[in-house]
Amino acid sequence: MAYVEHGIADLGVVGRDVLLEHGEAGYYQPLDLRIGRCQWMVAGLEGELPPNTRMKVATKYVNTAKRLYAEKEVQVDVIKLNGGMELAPVTGLAHQIIDIVETGNTLKANGLVTIDHVADVSARLIVSKTSMKMKHQHIQNLWISWMKLLDSYD
Repeated sequence: MAYVEHGIADLGVVGRDVLLEHGEAGYYQPLDLRIGRCQWMVAGLEGELPPNTRMKVATKYVNTAKRLYAEKEVQVDVIKLNGGMELAPVTGLAHQIIDIVETGNTLKANGLVTIDHVADVSARLIVSKTSMKMKHQHIQNLWISWMKLLDSYD
């Protein structure tokens, strides 16, 4: 993503979760590649009520967590984790988690349930704004070819 944003690469492929977390300046997103589809969810222990104290949320998506809870006017302490997210509510580290969910089997295996849907996620083609201006026809031809290829799989 950084290579595209800074004009080193013309094109890149990145997950929508990363785009939403780190912002969308510096490039365009002309194509959803329709691969790596999953959901970005808030989850917690089944039957657990919100705490009387400040909510603790574990995630690797710190910016998104802060925005999400600010929109709901809920004050939270965000704990950055890069793995083992499902253990946070089980061990008492956090009340809720925000993570990518494909099947939900890992959540279920840890006694967690989904609480809120943040966004649908899939891989996206990103294009440098400079490259889009300078190499527009080449890039457009490429993504039209990709769209035809993707449509052939549906």
